[in-house]
Amino acid sequence: MIVDALTPRDLPRCAELEIELFAGDSPWPLTGFVSELAAPHNRYFALREAPDEPVAGYAGISVLGPPGDHECEVHTIAVAPGRQGTGGGRALMDAMLAVADAHGAPVFLEVRTDNAPAVRLYENSGFAVAGVRRNYYQPSGADAYTMVRPAREEEPGP
Repeated sequence: MIVDALTPRDLPRCAELEIELFAGDSPWPLTGFVSELAAPHNRYFALREAPDEPVAGYAGISVLGPPGDHECEVHTIAVAPGRQGTGGGRALMDAMLAVADAHGAPVFLEVRTDNAPAVRLYENSGFAVAGVRRNYYQPSGADAYTMVRPAREEEPGP
């Protein structure tokens, strides 16, 4: 599995995966992915079996705020059902956290309270629960944890 940049040609597959994974919680349409990928403050990543292969997962993070006072927000992370549990989510998370660390920024996200595998991934990545958002996901009405990972500076290279 490799992680590289998400491209416009990947977006139809992302929209398909979104429906498959999040059907009960207003999956993003193709137009949503197009807008997200075009926004200059966002970075999106693709998980693939090999270069130029179709997307097996995707993730996006935004860098917000003025220089010197950035914060990051995970917009989405998803892995195809057949690839879950194989380290793809961790690889995508690592790519997003590298963006945050390059900016010395804390990272925020929301996750369904009943999504134990995702909560574990986030906790293992340094996130902690900061609060609960009741009825956050619609139309299901599922609650979400707001989780935060404190700012970390990128490790200097050799």
